[in-house]
Amino acid sequence: MRIAALDVGEKTIGVAISDETASVALPFGTIRRTESEKKDLAEVANLVAEHGVSKVVVGLPVMLRGEESVQARKVRAFAEKLARRIKVPVVFWDERLTTVEATKTLADSGFRKKHRKDVVDAVAASLVLQGYLESSRKEAFGE
Repeated sequence: MRIAALDVGEKTIGVAISDETASVALPFGTIRRTESEKKDLAEVANLVAEHGVSKVVVGLPVMLRGEESVQARKVRAFAEKLARRIKVPVVFWDERLTTVEATKTLADSGFRKKHRKDVVDAVAASLVLQGYLESSRKEAFGE
């Protein structure tokens, strides 16, 4: 059972996919947004089908004080349209500070600044997914 996570932004969508046991989140790549949301949705839907994804976790950019931002509402609208196109559940996960954490992780790993922007959204998506997977595991095992 593979689970995917999306870090939906204005210009790109970071994608992460779990291993088959839904234990480990792996950065998958980045989808460049087009001027056509339909094309963007189709690309995500194709990825879900191609990789046998059974659930999609969408990072929700909640403000630090817990309120939803304008961007969070845009992400919700995108995710709701996606949910109508695919046959698997779409759930939301708080993604506060994941892009900041991803950028720091890449910098600490020695990624040069000009190369970081190409992978930061996929790494942010993997942080969203790993948080979701760990929380689901704790819930399942009563931890």
